Amino acid sequence: MVDMAMDGLAGPQFKLTEEQEMLVKMTGDFTADNITPVAAEYDEEAKFPEEIFHQARELGIVNMGIPEEFGGVGATVFEEVLVAEELAYGCTGISTSITTNALGMLPILVAGNDEQKAYWLGERLIEQGQFVSYGVTEANAGSNVVGIQTRAEKKGDKWIINGSKTFITNASHANFFTVFAKTDPEAGHRGMTGFIIDRDMPGVSVGKKFDKLGQRASDTAEIVFENVEVPEENVIGEVGKGFYIAMKVFDYSRPAVAAAATGLQRRALEESIKYASEREAFGVPIYQHQAIGHKIADMAINYEASRLLSWQAAWQVDNGIFNPRIPAYAKAFAADMATKAAVDAVQVFGGYGYMKEYPVEKLLRDVKIFQIYEGTSEIQRNIIVRELFKGNN
Repeated sequence: MVDMAMDGLAGPQFKLTEEQEMLVKMTGDFTADNITPVAAEYDEEAKFPEEIFHQARELGIVNMGIPEEFGGVGATVFEEVLVAEELAYGCTGISTSITTNALGMLPILVAGNDEQKAYWLGERLIEQGQFVSYGVTEANAGSNVVGIQTRAEKKGDKWIINGSKTFITNASHANFFTVFAKTDPEAGHRGMTGFIIDRDMPGVSVGKKFDKLGQRASDTAEIVFENVEVPEENVIGEVGKGFYIAMKVFDYSRPAVAAAATGLQRRALEESIKYASEREAFGVPIYQHQAIGHKIADMAINYEASRLLSWQAAWQVDNGIFNPRIPAYAKAFAADMATKAAVDAVQVFGGYGYMKEYPVEKLLRDVKIFQIYEGTSEIQRNIIVRELFKGNN
């Protein structure tokens, strides 16, 4: 993980291991060579980065969390966080497409049995290089996970699933889905169960992809299930435990989302430093004007703080500590500060920041979704309040 050594009176020193530094450099080089140069094109055309995905997979920075026994590299959440920041620096739309397998596989990773892991993670994702999408959100059940309406009814040795999921990342390209459905509608959060649904099962259909404001290189679409027959062996974990699995998934996934927002912040910061050094007003570079210089200073402060929170959230999960407050801190702060950084970067650039030929215009469009997906910023604060006041009522 992160080495913390005392250096006289200097306090703890945060230092990556040599292997982690190599991982960061490798991913940063990959991003510089394969993502940043094409980001504008993929955004303009809303083009799915399938070729880039497979290049990243061959490099070993896709499906990182799959254990070695199932063909993966068994990366830690912290290592996934390091990769997420580097990829998002280049383009958060492309990086979302590349990293969505990490989210889609998580229900199987945290609650699946060895047979499921060997087949769906080992054979389908590692060997065949397939895509998996995560299906929770519904048109009338976004933040309220317990309010999902997708229904699974047991008939004989199969489950019959009916319903739909919306805003599903990589849905148009996914070969299978991890989906949550109500198996007992009267049982509230205890009536939800996770399933693995193959795209080729009769009754599965994917709607037209959404035309989005930002992260346009990331495919987002609706999935519909009409009397889909799912075998018993595709149930993830225990029947009725789906809500608990979904909540645990968020503990694993939110640190990397926070890290992606952090990567966008770093891009906004570096673009602003470069522009404010070159652009002059009233005879001096504009960073020398306090109104501009302080905006950039705040970007730097918030970037470093966001990064440390995402690291802390990842460290916690890797060490078996499941406290939802910390991932909520990281996700809410990084998303909010990334949004502020993108807005401020456009302001630093002035009128040029509003033009597509400059990169900060895209950052502003891309960033907004960070305050919405993987739990809105408002929901993160609800989680924080709940955890802070636990036991006080």
